[in-house]
Amino acid sequence: MPSFTPAPAIVLAAGRGERMRPLTDTCPKPLLAVQGKPLMQYHLEALAQGGFGSAVVNTAWLGEQIETQFGHQIGIQAPPILREQLSKAEQNSNALALHYSHEGRDFGGALETAGGIARALPQLAPVFWSMAGDVYAPDFMFTQAAVDRFAASGKLAHLWLVPNPAHHRKGDFGLEQVDAQGVGLCTDPPADSSTQRYTYSTFALFHQALFAAPWCDIPTGNPQGVKAPLAPLLRKAMAQAQVSAEIYTGRWTDVGTPERLAELNT
Repeated sequence: MPSFTPAPAIVLAAGRGERMRPLTDTCPKPLLAVQGKPLMQYHLEALAQGGFGSAVVNTAWLGEQIETQFGHQIGIQAPPILREQLSKAEQNSNALALHYSHEGRDFGGALETAGGIARALPQLAPVFWSMAGDVYAPDFMFTQAAVDRFAASGKLAHLWLVPNPAHHRKGDFGLEQVDAQGVGLCTDPPADSSTQRYTYSTFALFHQALFAAPWCDIPTGNPQGVKAPLAPLLRKAMAQAQVSAEIYTGRWTDVGTPERLAELNT
């Protein structure tokens, strides 16, 4: 049997995209195009550019369209003149192998974020990237240095936070004890706190241990198809100072309405 190498990333692409209807009635949200390219493709190409060799994509609503669109490999094409000078191995050096976790096929619908990650966990590396396939962040860079730093920290999760957009002024999480590199402790301030909150970008590094006891009670592989959100796991880990974070200042849009999509395409 061929050897199996756990994927260092999961792209979350199972949502229905209710707020994007009627656009998502016939097209899964991660395939909606911004500047001529499907939203999810920006992440896949950035992972390949960062040198990461594979990713798992979880699907549910119209998931077969996603697999049809991307198949089982995507890469960064070198200019034709340069490609002629490269060996076949060198030409494919930035290729990203794609694997799928079809929640719609297996369970009839999406398992939410934590449930979906737990389902895909046997295909993922001990430390892995996670991101939503329907946010626009063309400047985000996936680096091995970030993975190594996180792995050495001993934390369960590292989040990239963004300044609060107009449609989410209250934000999600706080950031304290920031060091010279901009990395700090991610917190969940009380509702009545005046502490500055930031919005979770959906880009994160996770350790598999976050999806095991005592943080998560879903068995690895989620054989029963348990639906579960991610936020409660993160808040539980934050309470034990197990989550770090930093601010991401590149272009970022939660493409949550047809109007926001139209703005990006003007």
